[in-house]
Amino acid sequence: MRRAVSGKWFEELTPGLVIEHAITRTVTEADNTLFTCLTMNPQPLHLDEEFASQTEFGTRIVNSLFTLGLLVGMTVYETTLGTTIANLGFDEIAFPKPVIAGDTLWAETEVISARPSSSRPDAGIVVFQHRGANQRDELVARCRRSALMRRRPG
Repeated sequence: MRRAVSGKWFEELTPGLVIEHAITRTVTEADNTLFTCLTMNPQPLHLDEEFASQTEFGTRIVNSLFTLGLLVGMTVYETTLGTTIANLGFDEIAFPKPVIAGDTLWAETEVISARPSSSRPDAGIVVFQHRGANQRDELVARCRRSALMRRRPG
């Protein structure tokens, strides 16, 4: 069975390439509450408005792991959809500003490095830097992600 591929092949992922992703997403209170409860995180900063109103943020903030997952998910269509073999790891994860329900996020990806796999001739290892910002262009999340990417067939 053949599938449509919108991700980039290893050969297309050259260091310095920057991709501005087309999809944006407004984060809702339901996103935050559901994700926080599903992951069994009892942090009142995400769930309790009265508690959160007394913090430096003045309101509930969105669970950072939801923010990270959303950031990476927003990048998939133009980077790895149908062309990745596996995620190899994440590092240098940071959340410079909090996300609040109602914020609309956008993302961009930069290819940091790319090298052929030494054990798999059909693949290469790519390091992506994903960055996410809100509607005020404030950086809210960034991470580096290593992925094992397919070489172009044929």
